[in-house]
Amino acid sequence: MSASRVLVLNSGSSSVKYQLLDMRDSSRLAMGLVERIGEQSSRIRHTHVGNDDTREWNGPIADHDAALKAVSEELAKDGLGLDSPELAAIGHRVVHGGKTFTQPTVIDETVLAEIERLIPVAPLHNPANLTGIRTAQALRPDLPQVAVFDTAFHTTMPESAARYAIDVRTADEHRVRRYGFHGTSHAYVSRATAKLLGKAPEDVNVIVLHLGNGASASAVRGGRCVDTSMGLTPLEGLVMGTRSGDMDPAVIFHLARVGGMSIDEIDTLLNKKSGLVGLCGDNDMREIRRRVDEGDEEAKLAFDIYIHRLKKYIGAYYAVLGTVDAIAFTAGVGENAAAVREAAVAGLETLGLAVDGTLNAVRGDEPRLISPADARVKVAVVPTDEELEIATQTYALVGRY
Repeated sequence: MSASRVLVLNSGSSSVKYQLLDMRDSSRLAMGLVERIGEQSSRIRHTHVGNDDTREWNGPIADHDAALKAVSEELAKDGLGLDSPELAAIGHRVVHGGKTFTQPTVIDETVLAEIERLIPVAPLHNPANLTGIRTAQALRPDLPQVAVFDTAFHTTMPESAARYAIDVRTADEHRVRRYGFHGTSHAYVSRATAKLLGKAPEDVNVIVLHLGNGASASAVRGGRCVDTSMGLTPLEGLVMGTRSGDMDPAVIFHLARVGGMSIDEIDTLLNKKSGLVGLCGDNDMREIRRRVDEGDEEAKLAFDIYIHRLKKYIGAYYAVLGTVDAIAFTAGVGENAAAVREAAVAGLETLGLAVDGTLNAVRGDEPRLISPADARVKVAVVPTDEELEIATQTYALVGRY
């Protein structure tokens, strides 16, 4: 294929993140963010990586159509416009692909219809993803557009992990099952961890801990996901920045019957006012650790709850996998919060887990081991790169055509 560039688009409800990559060497040519779409105070921040040049522009951006046109204009200023013959494809992050989409997929009307059909199980994400796709199609109707699904990596889970223990007919009718999310990150990090160990992905069992404002864990056996912490939605699992993670589902009934709360109010509580922010008022781990160091008991309890849940999943996925070669920390908290990594494995020495204090304190942008040299289970910090993963999958797919 002569064209070697891939534009990656991540369209949110009021934002568009983008990166342009050259797949000959996986290098970034440009990246940026359009935010507050639909407001008078919209902003675009664009970086031309080759020239180390960053530009910002503020003003009204009415909709996603205007946002992508602004992106196209910024790229054109750097000689990287969407009309370039070197652009091979546009790769789109799509959050929910259900059971249907297990691989990156070239987008056509049938694919669009299925993404739309999945809106009820991803009401916050799939509509925005669809808008970004349709806008990009209008700008470059001749170019392959590829959907890369957050859920796809987790479709290898066995039914014993994916099924909830509720009436089967009801579950099937309403597509209630565990789908998992952050799949592009888990796929990238599990492979990068295997590489760090000098092994092939199929020869490694890895527990991946994607710890950001949203957080998820996965058990990856031989390159295939066999369990993950998020479920029907991204609400299940670990304690997150604003999401509760696991809890007794009867809490919802209790809040409705006794607390008089509506379904929408409970939804907002669990997704936006829970997790770390609900426990201590902060969802920034740096601020929480600062407060802990100053003796703040509320922040300490929030941190302890966060770590307790994390340890439960490490132990559970250790049991699911049977043998574990490595645990990989990734995403904003996982990559930067040494205190979280240390606390998460503290006391798990009998499982072969430990961190070296000196190695754990080192900051860096490259994958690295932070466990003692003789550790039975390696502990790694592996910076995630979801955009590169989307671009890689997109380019591999369009190269077959």
